Amino acid sequence: MVNRYIFCMKWGTLYSADYVNRLYAMVSRHLSLDFNMVCFTDDPTGIIPDIDCYPIPAMDIRTDTPERMWKKLSTFKADLYGLQGTALFLDLDIVIVASIDDFFTYPGDFVIIKDHSWRCWRITGNSSVYRFEIGQHGYVFDEFIATFDAVIKCHRNEQEYLTQTINQKIGIQYWPKAWCPSFKYDCVSRFPLAFWKVPQITMGAKIIIFHGEINPHKAIHGGQGKWYRYVRAAPWVKEYWH
Repeated sequence: MVNRYIFCMKWGTLYSADYVNRLYAMVSRHLSLDFNMVCFTDDPTGIIPDIDCYPIPAMDIRTDTPERMWKKLSTFKADLYGLQGTALFLDLDIVIVASIDDFFTYPGDFVIIKDHSWRCWRITGNSSVYRFEIGQHGYVFDEFIATFDAVIKCHRNEQEYLTQTINQKIGIQYWPKAWCPSFKYDCVSRFPLAFWKVPQITMGAKIIIFHGEINPHKAIHGGQGKWYRYVRAAPWVKEYWH
């Protein structure tokens, strides 16, 4: 029985089913271990049959607050559709460039990316890639639901709350820094070099994560967005993101 899972989540219209299918293809190429992939979604249309789709678990919270990715916390429910085993959660807007076997063998009860921030003293993790035992951290979801109003006053988003709550209970571990570089902060050169230097895959990278406005499909062509500096085209993204 396979007890190794890749989790992802899709809701709304920001990402199409194609993002889910591409993620499955990348995992299949770069994970030599047996796995099942699960997508929690409000619309399974277009997602290939190899991926098991489940509704996003209901969250009885106010709906008049800004979206801060709170839905991702539902993956920590104590009873998650009867699933058992180890789950590696991957955001849809990532690009896998090397083997990810090590993400299942790296030691730690809960492992996450150290958030890319100049505030190096902060413990906040980046939840683009995290691993946990399914059903073992139900308190994350339960406390969030029970104290929602207090949570949104104290925490800017889901990953800040998640990191603080896990750390207070059991402590957290981070992936080695080289494994999950940020396209924006690590692959793209600083101004003004970004105008003529092509973004590069950093040494030791396994999963490249994307922040904010620029996503893989934009990185392929490059350009300039409203909220990010100029980025040259990175054709290598297309080589891995398919």
